[in-house]
Amino acid sequence: MSKVKIVTDSSCTIEKSVRDDLNITMIPLSVMIDDVVYPDDDNLSGEKFMDMMAGAKSLPKTSQPPIGYFAELYDELGKDGSQIISIHMVHTLSGTVEAARQATFLTSSDVTVIDSGFIDQGLSFQVIRAAEMANNGASVEEILAAIGKIKENSYLFIGISSLDNLVKGGRVSRAKGVISNVLNMRVIMELENGLLTPIVKGRGKKTFTKWFENFKDELSKFTIRKIGISHTGKTEFIEEAKQALQEMFPDMEIPVLHTNPIVATHAGKEAFAIMYYTE
Repeated sequence: MSKVKIVTDSSCTIEKSVRDDLNITMIPLSVMIDDVVYPDDDNLSGEKFMDMMAGAKSLPKTSQPPIGYFAELYDELGKDGSQIISIHMVHTLSGTVEAARQATFLTSSDVTVIDSGFIDQGLSFQVIRAAEMANNGASVEEILAAIGKIKENSYLFIGISSLDNLVKGGRVSRAKGVISNVLNMRVIMELENGLLTPIVKGRGKKTFTKWFENFKDELSKFTIRKIGISHTGKTEFIEEAKQALQEMFPDMEIPVLHTNPIVATHAGKEAFAIMYYTE
């Protein structure tokens, strides 16, 4: 039986130790800051990127990997007869998954490309489970069925402290209902069916804390399998959210990770995301 290898892209927020231990291959997107292009790899940490973005003359621009890069990687990974599952961020936020699909026509390897429907740790839920199963000898069909269930039962909420980057980057149009000329609003959005939909808008820190109280009540209604918290810079709210969720789920490991530059470019400073999936 051939081995299954797992590929994802750098919009997947995951601890490096987990990525490496599970033999996950991560394709870097690129970020252009003041006309200089940087690969979104281990040399560009989220913290380093935030400092670079703060000093940039204009908003950084992100770009997907070239189709040829995907094809070469697939050729290399599949030359030993391995099958490949390539899991990527939702197509509405990037053309990465489509580039991966186009590359399948240029490689002789057996590649299945998946649109995760998510980004950040919401994407990593599927990637980690796929890699765990692959390392335990599961088939492509078994892995696809498992991550399909995770996708169906995953939820992602993002809190934005400033709409400035979303407006500059053109992503605000995807967040239907946001008042784009009021840049000091705090907004909670849900990523649902590939679209960022505002569910709470307000001013001041209480916008987030009030939403979080309702969020905890909602969580208590389900059997939660995994939770992840990502951010563009730790705040008091992040610390409080982590503590509260850990008290609710004392036996669960809840990663609190600085998000990647791809997400941070559009989310801006003091943003956060809370993601989870259920039974």
